[in-house]
Amino acid sequence: MEATLAQLAALLGGKLEGPGDRVVSGIKGIEEAGAQDVAFLANPKYAKALPACRAGVVLVRLEQKVPDGLAVIRVADPYLAYAKILTQATAKPYVPLGVHERAVVEPGAALGRDVSVHALAYVGEGAVIGDRVVLHSGVHVGAGARVGDGTVLHPNVVLYHGCLVGKRCIIHAGTVIGSDGYGFVPDGERHFKIPQIGIVQIDDDVELGANNTIDRAATGRTWIQSGVKTDNMVHVAHNCVVGEHSLLVAQVGISGSTKLGRKVVLGGQVGLSGHITIGDGAMVGSQSGVAHSIEPGQIMSGTPAMPHKLWLRTSQLIRRLPELFDRVKALESGREGSREPLS
Repeated sequence: MEATLAQLAALLGGKLEGPGDRVVSGIKGIEEAGAQDVAFLANPKYAKALPACRAGVVLVRLEQKVPDGLAVIRVADPYLAYAKILTQATAKPYVPLGVHERAVVEPGAALGRDVSVHALAYVGEGAVIGDRVVLHSGVHVGAGARVGDGTVLHPNVVLYHGCLVGKRCIIHAGTVIGSDGYGFVPDGERHFKIPQIGIVQIDDDVELGANNTIDRAATGRTWIQSGVKTDNMVHVAHNCVVGEHSLLVAQVGISGSTKLGRKVVLGGQVGLSGHITIGDGAMVGSQSGVAHSIEPGQIMSGTPAMPHKLWLRTSQLIRRLPELFDRVKALESGREGSREPLS
C-alpha cells in the first residue's frame, strides 16, 4: 500500500491535521510505527504513547488531544478506519481460474461467469453456482443446492442437497451446512429417526467460521439471516433462526427451534435451550447456559443465566461460600449450646 494522507482522509471520510502530500506505505502499532507507517489509537489507555509516536499519521477519535506536530486523521471510530485501510491495502484483484480438470461438475449443474472450481471440488446435479464463486479443494455442493454471486467456500466445506447460500458469503474450512437435524422419537427400546426434509437458508454477507455445523430443518428452513458472523466450532440446530448481524463466538451451541433477533451477541461456549427467543440486541456472556427467553436489549451471564450485574455479585459470593458455610456452622453450634432443655 502506498497513499498520501489526503487520499487516506478521503477514503475514511476523516479530518486530516497534517501534510496532505505525505506518503505512507505501511501499517504498524502506535509504539512501533515509523515515518512511513499508519498507526491507530482505538483504546484511550494507549494515549500516553502519543508524545513518543513517530508514525507518519495516527488515526484518532474526533475529540482526542494530540501533541503538536503529530499528523492525525480524526474519525468516529479509529478501529473501523484501521480495518478499512487494511482491507484496501491487502485487496487483490480477482482472477477466475475456471474449472480444474480434476474437479467434478455434474452435467445438470449450472455455473455462473468467472468461477473458480479447484481440484477435487464436486458440484452436484441441478446445483446452481453464481458468478465469481470460488469453490476450494474438497468442497461438496449437493444436488439442487445454490451458491450466490461472489461467495467463497473454503476447503472441505460441505453444502448438502437443496440448501441455499447467498451472495458475498465466506464459509471457512470444514463447515457443514445441511446435515440432518437431531430428531428421534422413542420406539420401545429404540429410537426411531424422524426424517429431516427441510433446508438451510443462508442469506447475503454471512461469514461462518471453520468447523461450524448448521443443521437442516425438520420441515421448512433453518435460517441464518444477512450479515451474521460466527466464530469457529459453532453449532446451530434444526429450525433455528439467527437474526441479522448477530455475532456467535466460538463453541456456541443453539438447540432446535430457537430464534435470535437482530444484533444478538453470544459469547464463547454459550448454550441455548430449544424453543426460546432471544430478543433484538441481547447479549449473553461466555459459558452461560440459557434455558428461558431473553427480552430485547438485556445483558445476561451465568448458569442459569441471570442479569449480568447480578451474576457479577453472585460470582464474587461463590468464592466466599466455604468461609460463609463455616461461619453459619459456628453460629448454629453456639445456638445449640445455649439452648435450654425442653421441660
